[in-house]
Amino acid sequence: MKISTVKYFSMDSLISLRRNKTLSIASIITVSLTLFLFGIFLITMLNANQLLKNLESKLEVSVFLKDNVAVAEKQKVASTLKNIQGVSGIKYITKGEALEKWKDQLGEENKDLVKGFDKKNPLPESFVVKVNDASIIQNVVSKTKNIKTVEKTVANEDLVNQISRITKGVKWVGIVALFIMIPICLFLIGNTIKLAVYARKREINIMKYVGATDWFIRWPFIIEGVIIGVIGSLVASGCLYYVYRAVYYKLTGIIMLLNILTPRYFAMNIVWVFILSGIIIGGLGSIISIRKFLEV
Repeated sequence: MKISTVKYFSMDSLISLRRNKTLSIASIITVSLTLFLFGIFLITMLNANQLLKNLESKLEVSVFLKDNVAVAEKQKVASTLKNIQGVSGIKYITKGEALEKWKDQLGEENKDLVKGFDKKNPLPESFVVKVNDASIIQNVVSKTKNIKTVEKTVANEDLVNQISRITKGVKWVGIVALFIMIPICLFLIGNTIKLAVYARKREINIMKYVGATDWFIRWPFIIEGVIIGVIGSLVASGCLYYVYRAVYYKLTGIIMLLNILTPRYFAMNIVWVFILSGIIIGGLGSIISIRKFLEV
C-alpha cells in the first residue's frame, strides 16, 4: 500500500470520527474502561505470580528434633531428608544458632525476653529443608512423621497455597470481566462504523460505480476502528500507569519487601499489550460491522 493511499485512508477516517463525535467518544471511553479493568487484573495477577515465585524459591520445612539426639541418629535423619525427591538442600541448625536467630528476630528492645537462655537453652536442634515446589512439602512432612527422633515439622505451605488460590481467583474474575466488556466495546465501535457507513452510502455507491475495489472502500472504516482502539488503549494505559506508580511509591517499604513489578516494567512491557489489544478490538469491531452492514 502506497504512503499517499495510507494518508488518504487516515484523513478519511479522522473526518468520519469528527462527524460521529458523540459515538466515537463513547466508544473510546468504553475501550479505555475495558482495558483499564483488564490492566488491573493483569497487574494483580502478574504481581501475585511474582510473589508466588519468590515464596517458592524460599520454601523451607523446619524439622525439629527431640532433646539429646545422638549424632548417629541425626545423620540418619539428614540422610532421609536428602533422599526425598524434590529436596534441593538441607541445613543443620544447632540450639545455639537457633537462639541467635531468635535474638535477631526479637531485636534489642526485647532482649530481656531471652535473658538466661544462654545457660539453659530451651530451643530444639533442627534441620531446615529447602524444597523446589510447594507440592513437595507434604511429602517431607509425611516422611518425617514416623521418625522417632523428630519432635515436629513446620512448613509455610498454607501461605503459598493461599496466594496460589488468590492468583487463580483473580485470573478467573479477569476473564469473566473481559467476556462481558469486550462485546460491549465491539458493539459500540460497530455502531460508530455503521453510522459512518450510512452517512456515506451515496459516496460509497459512487465509488463502486467508478470501479473502486471492496478493500479500498473498507480500509477507511477499519482504520477508524483501529484509531478508536489505539486512543482508548493510550488513555487506559496512561491512567493505569499513574495510578500504579502512585500506589507503588506510597507503599515503597512493603513493595521492596515483596519485590513486585516496578512502574518501569509497566511502561516498557504492559503498555504495548494495551496498544495491541486496542488495535485488535478496534479493527475487529470494524470488520464485524462492515461484514454485516456494508454490502461491497
